Amino acid sequence: MTAVPASYNLPPDQLPASCDVLVIGAGPAGTAAATTLARAGFDVVLVDQHSFPRDKICGDGLIPDAHKALQKLGALDEVMAVAQPAAHIGCIGPRGGRIDVPGTLAVLPRKELDFILLKNAVKHGVRMFAPVRFAAPIEEGGRVLGAQLKAGDSTHELRAGWTILATGAVPQALIAAGMSRRQTPSGVALRGYVKNDKMVGRIDKLEIIWHRAVSPGYGWIFPCRDGIFNIGVGIADSHGEARNGKLAKKEANLREIFDDFTRVYAPAKELVDGGEWTSPLKGAPLRCTLEGAQYSRPGLIVTGEAAGSTYSFSGEGIGKAMETGILAAEAVLAGRESTLDDATVRQRYEAGLLALKPRFDLYQRANKVNRHPWLADLLIWRAKKSERLLRRMSGVLNETSNPGNLVSMKGIVRLFTE
Repeated sequence: MTAVPASYNLPPDQLPASCDVLVIGAGPAGTAAATTLARAGFDVVLVDQHSFPRDKICGDGLIPDAHKALQKLGALDEVMAVAQPAAHIGCIGPRGGRIDVPGTLAVLPRKELDFILLKNAVKHGVRMFAPVRFAAPIEEGGRVLGAQLKAGDSTHELRAGWTILATGAVPQALIAAGMSRRQTPSGVALRGYVKNDKMVGRIDKLEIIWHRAVSPGYGWIFPCRDGIFNIGVGIADSHGEARNGKLAKKEANLREIFDDFTRVYAPAKELVDGGEWTSPLKGAPLRCTLEGAQYSRPGLIVTGEAAGSTYSFSGEGIGKAMETGILAAEAVLAGRESTLDDATVRQRYEAGLLALKPRFDLYQRANKVNRHPWLADLLIWRAKKSERLLRRMSGVLNETSNPGNLVSMKGIVRLFTE
């Protein structure tokens, strides 16, 4: 393996004392924010608890919103040069019905995607330090002025005009920053990589499968390059039951659900039985629907999955993570260009998130398909007979159609009248 240039993992003992903006977390949200600010001339320090490249548990699907964000960041061409492109998402119902929904799609393992985004950030002047962990904010007069960072047994104080928290679904950083409103995740997912050259060409679309055996979740198989497939299962509302006023985990064993998935969906069984695991099954939490965290406080902005940027229905979060990271950066940038005060910068960012919130809420409504798989059968059956409905389903991918309307009572009635 080619050695990773030191500039992508600067040693913690070289951390500066100050910078314009400190971004904590080098996933899609963090690198999107860092790149946007560095291109505008900000002195940006980016830190992550892991050295890069590093693995990240994800479905790896890039839907149209991710393509748009990558284009805005100037990274789309490099990503698509190594990603596996696809022209459809295959939606498969419990009875085996299938409809292929067209869209601009691709698959790229997060280990590769996130490293490309990091390299793009560094190219634009971002300084990346790893492994470095966020310990606590530095506060004076009620405003965050940077962070205490941990590297091994050492603690370093880095002061910054703004601190952007992009630490993903694990809540420890949110708790330390006083920004957590819910410690439990919205959902959980389990995925692994299987190499099976015999399935190349047979599975050439992003496949999402609904079945009673995996309800209230879904299964997926996404084709990567070189005969490798991302296969997994997810539950988008795994912690939705209230007990004593707190969200509690529902009774669901993801490994058992995965085994049921490979039992009821023949291509999944064939893929696993005839293939070789290149990475074992690993689980991860999801934070969805722009809920579970306070968005900002003086001097501090929370973005990406830490702010709940993953869609509930589909579990897709890469595109919206980048989009929210860009929103955070643009708010800070507007503050400098227009000499806006802190409160106005925060209001600008939070208004951008709230403008996205109705779409997240609609995906939450559409999540009833996961709980009631027969709705998938109904949608697939009708879409085969209605070009208009297929266009609406494609519009959900392209964010031009309302996903909640497809499974509302009104929408179900329309299935029989269109």
